[in-house]
Parts: sequence; structure tokens; C-alpha cells
Amino acid sequence: MGPASYILKFSEIDHDSIALAGGKGANLGEMYQAGFPVPTGFVVTASAYKKFIEENGLSVQIRDILKSAGIDGRRKVAPEHFQSASEKIVRLLEKSKMSDEIAQEIVQSYGKRGLLKKQPLVAVRSSATAEDLPDASFAGQQATFLNIRGEKELLKAVKDCWASLFTPRAIFYREEKKFNHFKVAIAVVVQEMIQSEISGIAFTNDPRTSDKHKMVIEAVWGLGEYAVQGTVTPDRYELERHSLEIQKIDKHEQKVQLIRKNTKTKEEKVPRNRQNRQKLSGDKIKELGRILQRIHAHYYFPQDIEWAYNKGTFYVIQVRPITTLSSGSSNVQSPISNEAGKQTTGEAILKGQGASPGIATGSVKILHSPKEIGKVKKGDILVARMTSPDYVPAMKQASAIVTDEGGVTSHAAIVSRELGLPCVVGTKLATKNLKDGEIITVNGKTGEIYKGKPEKAQQVSKSASQQVAQDKADPTIQTATKIYVNLAEPERAHEVSLLPIAGVGLLRAEFMIAQIGVHPRHLIAQRRQKEFVDKLAEGLTIFCQEFDPRPIIYRATDFKTNEYRNLDGGKAYEPQEPNPMLGYRGAYRYVADPDVFELELAAIKKVRETYKNLNMMIPFVRSPEELLQVKRIMAASGLIRSPSFKLLLMVELPVNVVLIEDYIKVGIDGVSIGSNDLTMLMLGTDRDNGEVASAFNELSPAVLWALEHTIKACNKHGITSSICGQAASSHDDLVEFLVKLGITSVSINPDSVGRVQRVIQECEKHV
Repeated sequence: MGPASYILKFSEIDHDSIALAGGKGANLGEMYQAGFPVPTGFVVTASAYKKFIEENGLSVQIRDILKSAGIDGRRKVAPEHFQSASEKIVRLLEKSKMSDEIAQEIVQSYGKRGLLKKQPLVAVRSSATAEDLPDASFAGQQATFLNIRGEKELLKAVKDCWASLFTPRAIFYREEKKFNHFKVAIAVVVQEMIQSEISGIAFTNDPRTSDKHKMVIEAVWGLGEYAVQGTVTPDRYELERHSLEIQKIDKHEQKVQLIRKNTKTKEEKVPRNRQNRQKLSGDKIKELGRILQRIHAHYYFPQDIEWAYNKGTFYVIQVRPITTLSSGSSNVQSPISNEAGKQTTGEAILKGQGASPGIATGSVKILHSPKEIGKVKKGDILVARMTSPDYVPAMKQASAIVTDEGGVTSHAAIVSRELGLPCVVGTKLATKNLKDGEIITVNGKTGEIYKGKPEKAQQVSKSASQQVAQDKADPTIQTATKIYVNLAEPERAHEVSLLPIAGVGLLRAEFMIAQIGVHPRHLIAQRRQKEFVDKLAEGLTIFCQEFDPRPIIYRATDFKTNEYRNLDGGKAYEPQEPNPMLGYRGAYRYVADPDVFELELAAIKKVRETYKNLNMMIPFVRSPEELLQVKRIMAASGLIRSPSFKLLLMVELPVNVVLIEDYIKVGIDGVSIGSNDLTMLMLGTDRDNGEVASAFNELSPAVLWALEHTIKACNKHGITSSICGQAASSHDDLVEFLVKLGITSVSINPDSVGRVQRVIQECEKHV
């Protein structure tokens, strides 16, 4: 549309366009370009909003209004002060003029020869440039206007979206999140309106339990706003994410729906014969499930999706990362279980859907409208028919939330998960059966509500929770340098797979083989090879399943002789070496004793029959010729490099660095630098030996030269480069050094992901 345009088509937008198109607009453009069924439209960019503010001299006036209301980010402000400031700012924006230049571009894009040629009914949605940040989903913070038709109405809706940046709840939210009011701009999405027969929200992971293998779909009759707002309790369908097997169907009666009448959006009764009917058939649930699978695979991270169904077609209305997956920490009270494992709170007096995990006890405060939010004091249980963004100040005070209506994707559920509060939705009777002031206990995982409080309780450390939040990985950060993790224990696979990472860059075999407990040679002697293959395959499957379709780089076994001797039967097969670190290990062992290596290859082949995301890395390779011999053994076992099976070299010996181009000529897809062994061997020091450990320096000029030489060779020959040693997890300045060299990825400890993300993001801005 030209360099000075204030309009961007969806075809011109992708996930890197947040600064111009906002979070919502960027995701819609990304989906549109990827071929998903996104209704056509365009974005009025954040530049237009900024020009509007600048041309009317509004920044100083808005700042003065906020200041006069005492809103300066340093102290608590009463809710009525937010209301007063908001009314003044909105009036100021409403009477300010949109420039002819901006108005003309919007009208031309909507007009007969524009992007929406027939001037259809459109949905006009706000898209903040800071929305969907970690711990800040901005759920419902800005406005949406439905069934807009005509140039005059469209221009008014765009201005109303701009003004929605300063509603009381939006001002309050930014204050709570410590966002600068003038660093958050707003774009506006103008999108062809889908007159949905059925609509709703879906999660590609279960947001309540963080179950990686479960997708959740919620469906209502009519337009989707009633699902988002929690006005009605939606149907809930649970599917296994890989097979799309429908595991659970919860139908809910729906008496009212939101529909379009001409150009008006209004509530209407659902016909009696549909009120108790299941919204989506089994076939339609699976059809939508296949779209969700593709979206999850596209983003490599769990997504929250708004969808619509009309005249036989599903449409994707909005996509954003799930920012509220449970991390296992909580800042609420948790009762201690009795011997039978049941909570000591008696029988449940109410049951709904558990929408945010955790357990809290407090005094009931029933709110019938946002005007009553002042009733809620610190630690109370907020009970309402449903919540809206206007309830957020009270939700911040509460220790748990309970609602009559809504599902796990309603406003109450999303904000509760964001705040780390237990939440139960869809109880139907909470506001009727509970009484102001009575003490109850809420279990946000099971959906149960008990009278009274548990016999014993313990307070989880709030400071620990805050520290976790500070280091938390950010699913919205996109970096050119991919971030992988190092893993070994199958028990951690699920937890770590929830992080916004590209996959596993180093999967160590040794832990799984230690769990088998028997030396593989001993098993071969007893003709129990199948036992080894099956158990190793079982461990590998856990990782592949949890991370699918993200890649797993499995490092072949690199036990040293002193470690192998500790396995059952190991002493009969392992020599006693004076220096095991430089002894019988790595690739040399595979060539000298291919029978054991072939068991490992058999396990890999078995797993790859189901999961194609398993790849392989060869450690401690003393020469290019040794690598070639290993490749021949692999080929004889049926494992050959292909687009779906990558072979990597672990660079950890000085010879790997010096002869890197010769190794590349043998045929590999990439390298991963093992900085631990490489540093020891470059500097001739043992980091585990207290006498010389102080000489171990991963930032030594010699080590940095080795890293640079290796990465430049990989870039020259077009193969990937990574680092999987401890160095990248410990040294931010080393990460910066590697990014500037053009390293393809880093593989780090899971607890370092959040910090390294931010280091890479900042560094890439200047590369």
C-alpha cells in the first residue's frame, strides 16, 4: 500500500509485525499467510494511532489527566479515580479529529475497489502492540465492535478502538503490570464479519492441567462473545491431540444466544429444540481438531484460538499463545491431605468446572455488578454470575474466583490463571446458594467448593512464586536464533515441553541406560537384547511424544569405562583405565563394539516408526574417518540421513575444530559444540579436579577462537551450528558472542530459557 501507508493487508503481516499491527493483527496475518481459514481483512496500523495522538497534541493532556487523578505507577489508587480519569480522556479523544489522510486510506481500503470490495459487515477489533505478553494476556482490555457497515460507522469504530486504550480497566491493568501508558499503542483490525451459527474458543493444550496431549474445544450457539464473556456455559469437548480421539463431551443447556439482526447485534432466545442439543457433532469436532493440530504445529507452542462456524466452514478469528499454563507454583493456601488422600474439608457443597488450579479458603463476597467491587477485601472469595474486565481490581484482591456461568475460556478463567488464583466456573448456583461472609474452600483443579476451611494449611512462599515469574520464559518472544534445551530424565519431559522452545538440542542417553541398570554386553550374553531395545525405546518415546513435532537431538551413548563398570555385569566387560575421560568412549566404542551400538540404533528405529522428530548426534569423534565408519554402521542398520532424519557431530575435541571442514565433507547436517569437554581439552584442565578447577575458563580466548572457527565453517557450508554445554546457560556475554557470529541455535538448561531468550532478543536487535 506504499511506504507511508497507514493500512496493512493481512498478506503483508506476519508474527514480526507486532509493532505495527499489534498482537492480534500480527497473529491473524501470520495465520492468513500460512493458509489457515482466516476471514479477509486489513489493519489500521499503530502508526495511525500515534499520528492521531501527535497531531492533536494529546500526550501532554492525557498525562496531565492521569497525574491529576494520582495515577503515576507508584501507589495504589481507588477504583473511582480510574473511572474519573478514563471519562475525561475518552471525551478528549472523541472530540479530537482524525486526519483526512488516515480517514481516506481507511475508506479506500473498505470501499468498492479496496481490500473489502463489497463494503460488507465487518468486525472492528482493537489490537494493542503490547498485548499477549507473558503474564499479561490483556483479556478483554480493549474493545471489539461487531456488525459495522458503512464508511461513517467504520471511522467511528476505529476511533472508539483508539479510545478503548483508556477505559478504566485498561488504565488499571497497565498500572498493575507496570506498563508505560505511552509505550502501548493500538492498531485496529477490520475483518469481514462471520455470521456464525456456532462459535467458541479452543486450546491446543488443556489450560487447566497443562496436559500436553489434550485439546479443549468450547462451543456456543451464535456469536462467540458470549463464550468469551462467560455469559453462557459452553459445551466442552476434550480430544487427544495426536489421534483426535474424542475423550469427553460435556453438553450444557443454552437458552440465549448473541446474533445479528440486520446491522444490530442482539440477544435472542435459542429455539427450544436446540437448547439442550450438542453444538458440534463428533465429525465436526474432529474437523476443527485437525485445524487446531496444524496451528499448534505451526507455532510449536500451545495456542488459544477463537473460531466460528458458518455454512459448513470453520474460520479462525483470533490466535494467541496460551500465557496461563500452570507452572506448578501458587501463592494461595493449600490444605494438607489426610492419610486417605482426601482433603479435610468435608463434602462438597457446590460443583463446577475447575478452571484454574489451586486451593484457597476465604470469606464469600457476592458481587452482582462491577459497581460492588469495593466489597472485596484481601483474601476474600469473589463470587459472581460471571466476571468482566471491570471486575479485575477486585479479582486482584481475591484469593479465589467462583462464577455461576462460563467455561474454562471465559474471562474469569483466563484472568484467574494469569493471576495464579484458584477458579471454579459454571456452578450455576453459587450466587444463590452461598451467603456473604460465610467461609468456604475452593478447589480450582477439581471444581469443588467446600463449606468451612481445612484443619491445617500452609502458605506457599510468595517470593519464590515472584522469582519464578521474573525468570519465566516468554511464549511471545520470537528469535532468529533457536532455543533448545538439554534433557536426560523422562520424568521432566512433560514439564519442560511446556516451555516456548524449539525442541531438545541434547538428549543424553546415559540416564535412561542407567535406569535399565544392566550392562548391554551382559544382556547380549544372556540373549536379552530385546529388553534393552524396548526399555531404551520406551524412554525415547516419552520425549518424542511430549515434544512432537519439535525435533529431539539424541546424543548416542557416551559412558566412560568407569561409569559403565557400575552397571550390573559391567565389571566383566569394562577395562580399568588410568584416564577414562580420554579412553574407551564415544565413536571409538561404536566402531570397536558395533553389537552394542546396533542395539541403540534398533531402539531409535523402533521409535521412529511412530515419531519422525527423533534425530541423532555422535559424540567424541576422534577423526573424520571414525565418523565415516559410524555412518556405515548406521546405514547397515537402516538409519540414513534424510530430510526427516538429521545427523549431527558433537564438537568437543580440538581435532573436531581444527579439521571441521573435513568432518563436514563426510556428510553431516550440523554440529553441536560440547563446551564442557572442549574447554577442558583446549586448556588441559579438569574442571572436576579441585586442584586445577580454577584454570577452567569457558571464556578463554582459545575457547572463543575454537567457537568462532567452528561456527564460521558451518555457515560457509550451509549446515546448522549449536552449543549444548553449560557455558551458554551460565554466561550471557558468551550467548551474545555466539549470536553475533551467526550460530543457528543454543541448547541450554530449562531453568535458563527465560533469561537466555531475552539476551538473544536484545542482541538480535543490533546484529
